[in-house]
Amino acid sequence: MARKADIKRKTKETDIYMSFDIDGTGKSDLHTGIGFFDHMLEGFSRHGFFDLTVQVNGDLDVDGHHTVEDTGIVLGTAIREALGDKAGIRRYGSFLLPMDESLCLCAIDLSGRPYFVFDCEFPSERVGELDTELVREFFYAVSYSAGMNLHLKMLSGGNAHHMIEAMFKAFGKALDEACLRDPRISGVLSTKGALA
Repeated sequence: MARKADIKRKTKETDIYMSFDIDGTGKSDLHTGIGFFDHMLEGFSRHGFFDLTVQVNGDLDVDGHHTVEDTGIVLGTAIREALGDKAGIRRYGSFLLPMDESLCLCAIDLSGRPYFVFDCEFPSERVGELDTELVREFFYAVSYSAGMNLHLKMLSGGNAHHMIEAMFKAFGKALDEACLRDPRISGVLSTKGALA
């Protein structure tokens, strides 16, 4: 059974189309209007082995906030829809990812209950055209739209580019692990009988 989602979301601030395939090969086609954000989504896709298409027309004449946050909302929605009832998946995933001086821990529970913890302070306000404060907004939006418990903790850092890239790649690796089907699991991995 294909684990894919195609999402369209249009508001006065953004017009977004996204295609997301959990069981992909890491191919991406990304156009958010923010070059560094595209680069980060590419790392997420490639290292998580997700096929990801993103087309965003946002109000970048204002700033990048709506574009980044709304992309997070749509990605979270796509993850939730592609997973369906979550039968047979491992549910939990974690990854410790180094990138030069930076070391990021990402841990995920696809419980259906959103919760978000973000432990990181960036040394600069921008990387390329991306405001670094929007990184937290993106992952918060993903977490709550997906119904995901998501923890991101920067254990060491120094270069904002490396720190953010470590986060996106660690998120891809941890989500890949959490989405893996395990033949030992009958139904959903929960004593409640449901992941919602």
